[in-house]
Amino acid sequence: MKKHLVLVGGGHAHMVTLENIKEFVKKGYNVTVIGPSIYHYYSGMGPGMLGKTYLPEQIRFATRDVVESQGGRFVKDRVTHIDPETRNVFTLSGNTVSYDVVSCNAGSHVPMTGVGTVEEEKPDNVYPVKPIEKLMEASEKLQALFAESQARVSVVGGGPSSAEVAGNVWQLAKKTGTHMPEIRIFCANRFMGRFSDKIRDRVKAVLEKRKIRILENARVQKVTRTYITLDSKKQYDTDFTFMAAGVTPSEIFEKSNLPVGPDKGLLVNKYLQSVADPKIFGGGDCIYFQDQPLDKVGVYAVRQNPVLLHNLMAALEGGELMPFDPGSDYLLVFNLGGGKGVLKKKNIVFNGRLAFTIKHYIDTKFMKKFQAIEKAG
Repeated sequence: MKKHLVLVGGGHAHMVTLENIKEFVKKGYNVTVIGPSIYHYYSGMGPGMLGKTYLPEQIRFATRDVVESQGGRFVKDRVTHIDPETRNVFTLSGNTVSYDVVSCNAGSHVPMTGVGTVEEEKPDNVYPVKPIEKLMEASEKLQALFAESQARVSVVGGGPSSAEVAGNVWQLAKKTGTHMPEIRIFCANRFMGRFSDKIRDRVKAVLEKRKIRILENARVQKVTRTYITLDSKKQYDTDFTFMAAGVTPSEIFEKSNLPVGPDKGLLVNKYLQSVADPKIFGGGDCIYFQDQPLDKVGVYAVRQNPVLLHNLMAALEGGELMPFDPGSDYLLVFNLGGGKGVLKKKNIVFNGRLAFTIKHYIDTKFMKKFQAIEKAG
């Protein structure tokens, strides 16, 4: 019987493996990819899609087409848990998929803690910043809102996602709206607190120049359709709210009773392999790297690509595994809308149009490279 490789998710860390599905098939292996969407959206360009810098088709990768064109099988579904003993993957719709080797790139989600009330469980104007494709829907709703009146847009969270979303909401209004919104960012602690003052001050300056209000030490307790309540009991009216208070890895691993890190991500060793099971691998936001904590940034997922490709093939063939080296400091650029960004590389920090131009060049080059696989497959 043919050995079976199962990929859970088609995210950044699986891109090179997806590109090489035909190599697994040529060697006689079955390959199944399970994902919640036939596309994978690049999170680094998500805020730009919200602000209408990019069209959806510019920031997505046709996962299903790539898989099926190379002889693999694509299952549109969501994985709930894995049973390492029977080597089965279970999905939300009731599917059971057996595996010999499985790799997880299931991403992360934004906790919706405090959203809604008993009477109003799911307000239709409250959006998490992930999954990225939801930002398309949010963009359309905001345009309609801006055409009617001056809206109050709230962003809950004090990190880079909050800054990028707020900046691109401003851009969206400038591009398409007749009324400029009142935009507020609610930070539980200090805005962009984990970054240096050089970065933080530049991001704040860009946003505050646009009259985007940043409220620090404003921990949000409850979000409803029409208002936001802080721990201090102070309330603010809102017409549209984005939830951007950090990300949490997929719940798959806790539900599978697999060892997890402090953030509940799959605990992996230097080979990106579960510390409890040599047939389970993972990459991207859904893992916790045992050797050192990694920031939830796409650069690590991209660097994990060749290691996962090599190790998945080695696990099937009984070959030697390759260790993952996180590498040195990475380039970080925030897209703050309006064609402006803030760039950081080692000790170099600057902001303005050049910063965004650099980000745009890198992001579009990255997408074109992987979108080319769609045609080549």
